Amino acid sequence: MTRADAVRNRRLLMDAATAEFAENGMDVSITRIATRAGIGKGTVFRHFDTKEQLLAEIFSDRLEELVAAGGRLTESDDPAAALFEFMTIGTEIQARDRSFCQAAAALSRSEAAVRASRERLADVAGTLVARAQGAGAIRADVTGLDIVLLLSAASQAVLSISEDAPGLWQRYLAMVFDGLRPQNAHPLPVPAPTKAQFMG
Repeated sequence: MTRADAVRNRRLLMDAATAEFAENGMDVSITRIATRAGIGKGTVFRHFDTKEQLLAEIFSDRLEELVAAGGRLTESDDPAAALFEFMTIGTEIQARDRSFCQAAAALSRSEAAVRASRERLADVAGTLVARAQGAGAIRADVTGLDIVLLLSAASQAVLSISEDAPGLWQRYLAMVFDGLRPQNAHPLPVPAPTKAQFMG
């Protein structure tokens, strides 16, 4: 097999696995992924020792997609709109990918690629929060880690009925937005998580 063939097969594998995990969650089989990609199971295991390693790479790619969006939004002239757009992008990613929240809970935090992506995500969220707070747009006791953890709130709220009401997550995300605003905010009962707690 030539290097070009190997690169092509890896791309087919990644595209097929991304689609299968998004549509069917983490329980999808390697056989099903290989069939969708048009390659043999052996080819899958030449690239990844386990299904978990394959999932970790895809999950890391998803996180990096959000990191890149957040990085672009740090240049926005409207810090509040930038933060809310970042949260919308993050929630939409999770709403269309059934494996995202499963992977966040199940993957070992020792996976180097996932750990590095989580750290970059926390950093960009922190920057967006600081800019929005500087503009007086969100409450002062919110942190970047709060935002990262809230990203799954709206998509998880409607998980059981998402197929019948595919855009319903936007309603709950709007409620989250309102809860971040400083007007009529009440003190939060416990501190935000630390970076050490977030990274595990």
